[in-house]
This record gives sequence, structure tokens and C-alpha cells, in this order.
Amino acid sequence: MELLKTKKSRKAILIYFLVLLFGCSTLSAQQVAKLHYNGGGDWYSNPTSLVNLVRFCNENIDTSISEDISEVKPNASAIFDYPYVYATGHGSIIFEDKEIDNLQKYLLGGGFLHIDDNYGMKPYALKALKQLFPEKELIPIGSDHKIFHSYYNFEKGLPKIHEHDNKPPEALGIFDGDRLIVLLTLECDLGDGWEDQIVHNNPESLRRKALEMGANIIHYIFTN
Repeated sequence: MELLKTKKSRKAILIYFLVLLFGCSTLSAQQVAKLHYNGGGDWYSNPTSLVNLVRFCNENIDTSISEDISEVKPNASAIFDYPYVYATGHGSIIFEDKEIDNLQKYLLGGGFLHIDDNYGMKPYALKALKQLFPEKELIPIGSDHKIFHSYYNFEKGLPKIHEHDNKPPEALGIFDGDRLIVLLTLECDLGDGWEDQIVHNNPESLRRKALEMGANIIHYIFTN
């Protein structure tokens, strides 16, 4: 009986810690981060993307997220401070053993990783995610999933922002139970749509779609 109480106490403490850490049902002061990964890929691409997304969320979906965007490495203890971690680039991404262990704990403990292919990242991202969760399947996310309707409605699912190989945009995910913990966006390039307009000269209507979809992702993370 005493052992049972101890286990229940530990579980209660863990739940309380996660509530404090990720603010499960609130949209109050948080930070987001860009993943500084290894492998040689340009992880630092799209330098204005996240700050523009954060500003859009704060102005439109009642969040209070810091515009101070951090950079975090996969094996850093600081990663647990961020409910949303964003990775982008055009090339190779590699996770070492210690990074895999830390990322698994982060994601299974309530974190969220979004890998947004900036063109050329796909084969490396697929391999890295297989190493990260070899027992889990990376599956297509249907247009009926709540991430496409958490605040704004995207009836057809992921919007097409950049041409790339002129294929349909694709959203793939890894789940822990019913919770989406990893999102891989392909043939879309949301990050380019989030960047300052002058960078890619995207029309405002297209940028708005990218920012609204990004806001949906943030809203989903903060409310699920």
C-alpha cells in the first residue's frame, strides 16, 4: 500500500511539473526555439520566420509568446523550456545517440518538434526521424485532423506556399497515443511564407495562409 502511494505521488508530481513546464491549457507567456542540429545542413535558414510567426500569433490568436527566439541543440537540457521547437534547412540533419535520448524524453514528456523542409532536407529528415523513433510510424496527417482546424480552417489540409518539385504539400506526423509530437511538412515551406515579405516577394495572401497555418500549429500545441 505504501509503495502504491509512493508511485501515485511520483505520478502526481510529474503531471504537476509538466503543467508548469508547458502550460497545457493556457496561451500565456512562452518561448519557442529553432533547433541547432548537426549534420551540415543550414539549420539557421529563414532567420525572420519565427519572430514573424510569434508576432502574428500574439496579434491574432491571443498568445503572449516572447519575440526573443532562442537556438537550442537537441541534447541541451534547455530544450525542455520550449513547447515548440522548429527545424528547417536544405540539407543534412543528423541526431547522435545522446541527442536521440534527450529528444525522446522531450517529445514524450510534452514537447513538439516541427521539421519544415526548406527544399532538399526530406531524405535526411526521414532517416533522422526513423532513428529517433524506430518503433513509431511516420504517417500522413489527414485534412480532418484538428491541427488544420484548431483556430483557422484549412479544409484541404496543408497549404502550398512554395513550388519546390511542384508536388502537393504533405504533412506527416509521429504520434504518442492521440497526441501529435512530430510534424514534418514537405512541398510546402511554411517558413518561407513566414519570412519578411521582401525576402521571397510572396503575395500577402500567400503569406497570410502560411502564418495562419503556423498559428494553427501553435494553438494546437498550447491547447492539447
